[in-house]
Amino acid sequence: METLYHQTSQLIQETSQLFHKLEFEPDGEKIENDIQLKINSINANCEKLDILVFKTPINQRPMAKMRVDQLKYDNKHIQASLINAQNKRRRREQEKAEREELVSRRFGHDHTAITVDYLAQEQTSLQHSHRNVDEMLHTGSNILETLRYNRETLKGAHRRLIDLANTLGLSNATISLIERRVAQDKYVLFGGMFVTLAVIVLVIIYFV
Repeated sequence: METLYHQTSQLIQETSQLFHKLEFEPDGEKIENDIQLKINSINANCEKLDILVFKTPINQRPMAKMRVDQLKYDNKHIQASLINAQNKRRRREQEKAEREELVSRRFGHDHTAITVDYLAQEQTSLQHSHRNVDEMLHTGSNILETLRYNRETLKGAHRRLIDLANTLGLSNATISLIERRVAQDKYVLFGGMFVTLAVIVLVIIYFV
């Protein structure tokens, strides 16, 4: 299990490095495909690790499960980042195509003067605004999904920490401290979800 865990962790690091490379590639569709392949490999490894967790000794199982959950969380965050990068690339390509279309429009018999159609320009601007709003809503949706997943991860970590604490014979004071920390994390999670929802509502009100 340790070998597979380290291989998966290495895949996550390599995928993060590909994102840095993607920033300097305007047309990075090939890099995006490479990232998706690594994400698929990480998912497959996590499924194998889930099976191997139940084969570990009982006293080591909570910690092993926590490590695998962290890999899943990191991979889910990478998938959301990839979706955002793909949306940005498609938007850049569409804007470039629209600019080329506007520049290529020529009116008049001599074909030497380019007249700007203000109505078409306004329509293009509205389309850009709608796309930006859709992008923000999609990003907000991904953030909320990540927060929900993080909440479930925290709940599972809380239960496993209590079980692990009981197994190791920790004192009641230490367990109470852990519970208070988990409660604080829960408030931070709900606060983040509230702020995200507020931003989405404001965007809908002022841009749609």
